[in-house]
Amino acid sequence: MKKYFGGAFIAFLVGFTANAQGLLNKSETVFTHQDTLRGSITKERAWWDLKYYHLNVKVNPSEKSISGSNTVRYTVLTENNRMQIDLQQPMNITKVAQNGKELKFERDGNAFFITLTEKQKVGDTKEIIVYYEGKPKEAVRAPWDGGFSWKKDKNGKDFIATSCQGLGASVWWPCKDHMYDEVENMLISVNVPGDLTEVSNGRLKSVKKEKDGTKTFNWYVSNPINNYGVNINIGDYVNFSEIFKGEKGNLDCNYYVLKDNLALAKEQFKDAPKMLKAFENWFGPYPFYEDSYKLVEVPYLGMEHQSSVTYGNQYKNGYLGRDLSGTGWGLKFDFIIIHESGHEWYANNITYKDIADMWVHESFTNYSESLFVEYYYGKDAGAEYVIGCRKNIQNDIPIIGHYDVNNEGSGDMYPKGASMLHMIRQVINDDAKWKSILRGMNKTFYHQTVTGKQIQDYINEQSGINFNRVFAQYLTTTQIPVFEYMFKNGTFGYHWTNCVSKFDMPVRVKLNGVETWLKPTTEWQSVKTDNEDRKLEVDKDFYVTTSNIVE
Repeated sequence: MKKYFGGAFIAFLVGFTANAQGLLNKSETVFTHQDTLRGSITKERAWWDLKYYHLNVKVNPSEKSISGSNTVRYTVLTENNRMQIDLQQPMNITKVAQNGKELKFERDGNAFFITLTEKQKVGDTKEIIVYYEGKPKEAVRAPWDGGFSWKKDKNGKDFIATSCQGLGASVWWPCKDHMYDEVENMLISVNVPGDLTEVSNGRLKSVKKEKDGTKTFNWYVSNPINNYGVNINIGDYVNFSEIFKGEKGNLDCNYYVLKDNLALAKEQFKDAPKMLKAFENWFGPYPFYEDSYKLVEVPYLGMEHQSSVTYGNQYKNGYLGRDLSGTGWGLKFDFIIIHESGHEWYANNITYKDIADMWVHESFTNYSESLFVEYYYGKDAGAEYVIGCRKNIQNDIPIIGHYDVNNEGSGDMYPKGASMLHMIRQVINDDAKWKSILRGMNKTFYHQTVTGKQIQDYINEQSGINFNRVFAQYLTTTQIPVFEYMFKNGTFGYHWTNCVSKFDMPVRVKLNGVETWLKPTTEWQSVKTDNEDRKLEVDKDFYVTTSNIVE
């Protein structure tokens, strides 16, 4: 079919159609001084580069309290003598020292400002030790409301875990609590009652029996890790393991579950190697071979803690036994194993610098669920899954939040973000290229913190297509583009409306039963059509709506 632009026809359509292209502005939100201290790269953070932590924690379940220290090793980037360390109320820093000399500090809400007495020369690597104690915030509805979960298993034994995304790791330990600067490696030492086992990130280096009958578990993380990815899990655990033969060789897979659930876990956790096989295909090698892969049972739903993925899905397929897509495909796998493990690539390998860009974690990982389905059940099944999940979209506020104030956007970053990526794949229309983009992204940004714009630019560059207006539409507005069209006098006219300025996403349609690609913009276009059926169907892979203008 040939395009032609008849002036009278276009003028008729423009006059007929109401303008619906205004954008929804983000709601006016008032942010506080504390939000800025938490969410911005303050000058007291910017001058030093984080290198190493030794987090040493004693957990007292009977009092729901913790105490300990964090050794912070850093390199001086620019000279300064004032350092910000974060620890949220009601926790308290009791002492800070450098080279045996106690330092002065002052508190401003959840931020502590330490005055360093030694000269901080550019290029020097130094350490401080921060001592702290208190009763950390108890999570009300983990993992959405973070903190400590102090629970009991059915045998009455303590069952304890941490979770803190968004709220921040400083809810339970003192750290440089901003995502832009990941520690390069760390030692996690956790002291617990002697009848319990503690599991954290990385590899278990030693277990020390203390004179008071407690035990200290020492875990070493050899890869960069974000603050909220650091976790403590304590319970009456048993362990089983297997080796996954992956793209980088043998990957140790360790599973820690409550002893009464061992048989259930040995069956349900068969999804773990299936996940690794599928995601290494799509995204490249598992990013943390050096630190192993673990699934750890916890008393809440689950979280993407790096190399220590937590699990509480009740040993059921789906999301607590429910299919979030409504298609049946969501009951073919354990949602928590697949989704939270998918974050090892998107969250732990590629990590947002600012939580406003949380879509980098959640849109890709929600999309990974459909890729898992596709890998085992076919491309149509994967598409049905991601399309089915659209019923969960709210279109309440934009997906991208406010920057520099620790503000995340809409929960639509999950299903709507996944649909956006699914559409981008359709437009690229080359599955081999799409997979190379996903794998290349994890290689290019390996163990890095990124902005959302870096990810957008990478997709644009690698695909050779400018998706900037697609990103703007689906990430910064709550509007769903309308493909508006009309049949008149042997012509078919169409354009995008209810969208960002100059929105130009190509779309696959069936026009009078013939599949074709159109390249609509916000300006009317038209083509001749000799078929009197006047039928138009937009491909269901596109998250858009349609409007047929009838004379």
